[in-house]
Amino acid sequence: MTATLKWQHFWPILLGLGLAFLAALGIAIYVMQAPSSDLTDLIQFLLTSSLPSLAVGYLVFLLGRQRLRSIRLKILLAYSLGVVIAIFNIFVTSQLMFVSQHDFLLLGLLLIFAGLLSASFGYLLAASMTQSLRRLQAGAHQLAQGDFSARVNLNENDELAEVAEAFNSMADQLQQASARQREMEAARRNLIAAVSHDLRTPLASIRAMIEAMTDGVVTEPAMVQRYHQTIHAQSENLSHLINDLFELSKLESEQIQLQLELISLNDLLSDVIESTQAQANRKGIALHADFSPNLPDIQAEFVKIQRVVYNLVQNAVRHTSAGGSITLTTRATPTGVEAHISDTGDGISPDDLPHIFDQFFRGEKSRNRETGGAGLGLAIAKRIIETHHGRIWATSRLGEGATFSFFLPSEPAP
Repeated sequence: MTATLKWQHFWPILLGLGLAFLAALGIAIYVMQAPSSDLTDLIQFLLTSSLPSLAVGYLVFLLGRQRLRSIRLKILLAYSLGVVIAIFNIFVTSQLMFVSQHDFLLLGLLLIFAGLLSASFGYLLAASMTQSLRRLQAGAHQLAQGDFSARVNLNENDELAEVAEAFNSMADQLQQASARQREMEAARRNLIAAVSHDLRTPLASIRAMIEAMTDGVVTEPAMVQRYHQTIHAQSENLSHLINDLFELSKLESEQIQLQLELISLNDLLSDVIESTQAQANRKGIALHADFSPNLPDIQAEFVKIQRVVYNLVQNAVRHTSAGGSITLTTRATPTGVEAHISDTGDGISPDDLPHIFDQFFRGEKSRNRETGGAGLGLAIAKRIIETHHGRIWATSRLGEGATFSFFLPSEPAP
């Protein structure tokens, strides 16, 4: 008990006692016009009765607060103690000041009547508070059971309403976190399924060809040489896939440190055009450059941005038919630079367009196994651009080609 008797617990009682004394003296002086001798007696009587009764009442309140399990009963106890202390003080003061027994009984009846009315209002207040707390309790139970849609709406304008708002804010954050977790879990399952498929297919092919040569099914030197070349190609594909997965994992975990340098995007795109010119010529595709002459240099990692551009150009070459063209365009913006790679291929389906930067996504025509690729190139390109605090997007109309664009800021973000 002594551990709970702290100054912070006593100051409301002492403040109330002080205000009561001031109110009593003010009424006695300005309303009743009481002489100084009566004021002295009044102060003496009130101190004689009030201080002991308040101390006892406070101890009873502390004991009741610890034992009672209901807010309603605690509030009723507080109201009842106030009434009992008031009646006790009036009894003592009336005896000392020689108030008649009839007047005392009448005053006592009035105090009891007022006390019961006060207790009834206290009960209503306690009932309202208890109902609000039960709503909060029910909402907390729903959250504990995994129902993150639980919300608590209170028709109040007090601290309990603020608690309900904080509860709803917490529930919103938990619901969003749960949705993100479900999305991540679904993405993880899809990633495992896609990786398993892309690893199993070339491994099964390699195993079948090795078994054919080991069992003597294939013995002709030309066919054996062809099998060796195919095994080597499949091994290279597996190596590229594993490297892509490793790089994508580093990019998504933000464990990669960019080696920034001042680069010219026009020069970078020119290098990519030169390296893919022979491949485009073999397919009868024309490569065009439309570069802004006043393009500012940017802070970026040359190798990674080169990989993004090379991937986009390779995709354009892969999906553009003979006689088509690919145009690389650059332009300056108020906050950075933009690059656009446009082709005259078949375009991308509107249903596929929102998903082309997803891991292992392959559209019906624009990204399937017949045209090669594991479905990681665009996902890696997106992560690289975002790591540079830029953005990448695509526009397309089916049958009219596609345009892949990215933006890089002039100044790297802090």
